[in-house]
Amino acid sequence: MPEHLVDRDPQVTPQQMAAALVPPPQFADASFDSYRPDPDYPSQASVRDAVAAFVAAGPESAAPRRGLFGRRRAAVSDTAAKSGVYLDGGFGVGKTHLLAAAYHAASGRKTFGTFIEYTALVGALGFQGTVDLLRGTALVCIDEFELDDPGDTMVMTRLIKELTETGTRFAATSNTPPGALGEGRFAAQDFLREIQAMSDRFDTMRIDGLDYRRRAVDESAGTVSDVAVALPAGSVTLDDFRAVVAHLGSVHPSKYVALVEGLDAVGLTDVGAFTDQTDALRWVALVDRLYDAQVRIVASGTPLDQVYPESMLNGGYRKKYLRAASRVVALTRAA
Repeated sequence: MPEHLVDRDPQVTPQQMAAALVPPPQFADASFDSYRPDPDYPSQASVRDAVAAFVAAGPESAAPRRGLFGRRRAAVSDTAAKSGVYLDGGFGVGKTHLLAAAYHAASGRKTFGTFIEYTALVGALGFQGTVDLLRGTALVCIDEFELDDPGDTMVMTRLIKELTETGTRFAATSNTPPGALGEGRFAAQDFLREIQAMSDRFDTMRIDGLDYRRRAVDESAGTVSDVAVALPAGSVTLDDFRAVVAHLGSVHPSKYVALVEGLDAVGLTDVGAFTDQTDALRWVALVDRLYDAQVRIVASGTPLDQVYPESMLNGGYRKKYLRAASRVVALTRAA
């Protein structure tokens, strides 16, 4: 019998959160050699080579500087001399693969996590506790770097400042260039100095290409008429979609990893469009964790890539919604 996702209420300690800062299972063996650049988009191969060079150079090549907010900037432009690389591009072009490859290729102590995992760690340990935990780390990898509110802006810029001053380097991915983070979501101009100072630390690399998750499938997420019948064998859950969305409001996003841990598939009945943006964003966070764990989705009702109304897609979180839409196409059509 399927269990219910809404009955899960995971408890996660700060120590478990820190121990989980490694690439998700699907990228456990990711390498620069296993990355397959699309020959129609030369930027993919050039970015792969540049990231590999950044990792191989090591922290000792970084030019001296006076801190994140200091006036003096490094007068060098080559990738190896930067404190970080920032991979900007569309969905499904291999940014996370390259980030995981950088993690595996780097020597010394290293961490890999999503933006929300790092901010959750600060919430659990406090800012200074997080700095103490990460101090001495050679490379910090941040996937899905997004700044959705002023508090996150300040936390991440301070964290980068503290750690770069002690030699830590960063690699990050996002669908938004660092100078535009927060744009359309809050009064970004009020934090322009912090955002600009942070972006100056990174060598921004643009990766062009097509979403590989949509290349060989229909453009829409799959649906079934009877979810219970279509669920595969294994550890699965079966819930009403709205009940799951409501449950997400009672679970902190930092626990979503544990919420789906050990599952082979999630069954959702009567999927419908969102009317509340907070609910939609919580769902996006869950989709990211389902995708990381490669948990199949079996759903009925509205296709899961069509649950965002135009009013949401035209707002500041558009890229988040499109990323989630891309990922549910793959998860609902997984064999």
